[in-house]
Amino acid sequence: MHRPLALLAFLLFGLIVNGCSDSSTLSLRIGAGHPAGPAVYATQMRDFFVPEVTRRVAAETDYEINFIEGYGGSIAKVSETLEAVESGILDIGAYCVCAEPSKLFLHNFSYFVPFGPRDSARAIEIARKIYDKHPWLQEQLSQNHKQELLALNGWDNYHLGTVMPWDSIDELKGIKIAGAGPNLPWLEFVGAVPVQSVLPDGYLSLQTGVYSGWLMFPSAYFSFNFHEPAPHYTLVNFGSVGGAVVLTVNSDAIAALPADVQNIIREVGRDYERVAAAALNDGQARGLKNLEEAGTSIRTLADSVRTDWAESLLDFPNQMAKDADTRDMPGSAVIRDYIDAVSQSGHEWPVNYVIE
Repeated sequence: MHRPLALLAFLLFGLIVNGCSDSSTLSLRIGAGHPAGPAVYATQMRDFFVPEVTRRVAAETDYEINFIEGYGGSIAKVSETLEAVESGILDIGAYCVCAEPSKLFLHNFSYFVPFGPRDSARAIEIARKIYDKHPWLQEQLSQNHKQELLALNGWDNYHLGTVMPWDSIDELKGIKIAGAGPNLPWLEFVGAVPVQSVLPDGYLSLQTGVYSGWLMFPSAYFSFNFHEPAPHYTLVNFGSVGGAVVLTVNSDAIAALPADVQNIIREVGRDYERVAAAALNDGQARGLKNLEEAGTSIRTLADSVRTDWAESLLDFPNQMAKDADTRDMPGSAVIRDYIDAVSQSGHEWPVNYVIE
């Protein structure tokens, strides 16, 4: 993996901090590829996880902990964070599994079944049930990537922002629309032209016509000012993708810590899971309010059109399940259990997804 000079300088700084610290002071590097502020999961790392672990370690143990924080790609970019935790460049990191479509293919199971729960807290609770029922998911992280899962997060309810207004899925045929990766098939199945992109490139690309829309939840759509070049925001309600973000710790790094500090990190990780889930719902509401106040044209997609879109994706979950099966992953079992767990939560799918 490429390591820029700035990163090497940062690591040298970390070594200096470690070398100069008192033996009772523990130093850990923590980071994320997305910036704290626009990205809820990174914001809650900065505003909850770090200060809470720091507070509890000082109050409950004979140690103090010093976090060296690096968000927004200052230590590792979005597509580098898994590897950064695996190699020990980061001791603790969080990242979207969508950035690892090959290594963490099945971890994207909530992306593979669109139109799921709209409430982020519920979506993450369901994702936790799947992780607990299928230890394979956590074991793949530990056995293949030398990291322990501390917490799940995700993204809030996805919608579609566009340069132009539209009313039917036929109007999207041939239109270039950007997305994060595993949600691109949502576009492909209705005839739109999916474009892999990243948030920092979105404003200029929308402005210059590289593409004409973004699949994006409202908090980020507003934070990155996409509403300026693409002022039409349609509430499609693709759902919240619980478990799309994971917070992990390098296995060697946590094993080297005192047992009481290890326990605190694991406990705060589970607290972070709940706090960050609630923050996603807050971000959805705040983002919609901000978009409205900014003059964005916001409308809710007609139920009939939403059903048309869902019907176009009827076979998508089964296709992804079988794809995972061929990779020696428990794809059919995981995706079938996810669909069942969502249904048992009271959510009504717009179509009847079947895993053969």
